Amino acid sequence: MAVALDRIRVGSAPDSWGVWFPDDPQQVPWQRFLDEVAEAGYSWIELGPYGYLPTDPARLADEVKKRDLKVSAGTIFCGLHRGPSEWESTWEQVSRVASLTRAMDAKHLVVIPSFWRDDKTAEILEPPELSTEQWGHLAKGMERLGREVRDTYGLDIVVHPHADTHIDTEEHVERFLDSTDSSLVNLCLDTGHYAYCGGDSVKLIETYGERIGYLHLKQVDPDILADVVAGGIPFGPAVQRGVMCEPPAGVPELGAVLTAAQKLDVDLFAIVEQDMYPCEPDKPLPIAVRTRTFLRSCGA
Repeated sequence: MAVALDRIRVGSAPDSWGVWFPDDPQQVPWQRFLDEVAEAGYSWIELGPYGYLPTDPARLADEVKKRDLKVSAGTIFCGLHRGPSEWESTWEQVSRVASLTRAMDAKHLVVIPSFWRDDKTAEILEPPELSTEQWGHLAKGMERLGREVRDTYGLDIVVHPHADTHIDTEEHVERFLDSTDSSLVNLCLDTGHYAYCGGDSVKLIETYGERIGYLHLKQVDPDILADVVAGGIPFGPAVQRGVMCEPPAGVPELGAVLTAAQKLDVDLFAIVEQDMYPCEPDKPLPIAVRTRTFLRSCGA
């Protein structure tokens, strides 16, 4: 029998419905996402890309409440490794997303580093490795972000290691954690992205447990991933090939990840995110139902 994972709060996100952009004709309407995520048995959701769900706090609060849903986090992207010149544009984005996140009584802001190559065209936008100076900018910028988001909005930032960004591999993730203050900056561990980049989620939880502030549950298909790595394929086309697969078909084994997270003895969100943009509109709901059933079998 599975161990009861009573410190883990499971949810899902627009990403699992093929939503990557605020407005895109290939995506399901937001009303359908909310209806189906509730139907699939989830209680918690993320906001997804800002502008996909209603941005008027009163309207959004009404829409989620009538479906018995609650919001766990908002999401922003930023390129703070470029130095202080990035702060103003970053904060402009943060202020919109964080204010809506706070209005939904959520406590987390997921921060995704900017991509070093375009996820559609594969154009190299920046070198994939940061200089020592850029690592310094990144660490100091994230600490400032953590401090000011907490002071202004009462939210905790959780930085999301992500394929095709500068915080991706085990080496880069550990360097980032070792160079930032744990009182200001913690991690959103996305199990799929970390596996995509060669990392071991259980090992990371066991080694840096005090820095794990949030989880995204995701799996990769190891055969497709091997082709992606061999071909140097960027993340967007890799997703279209199905590299992020339905649990429990891929890696890492989510039961082991959740058990390791439970041992931390802190309350953690574990938000299902199965990247599959674009996808047929009828595809997400059956997958979401099966995934929720699978996570219950793990004790979540």
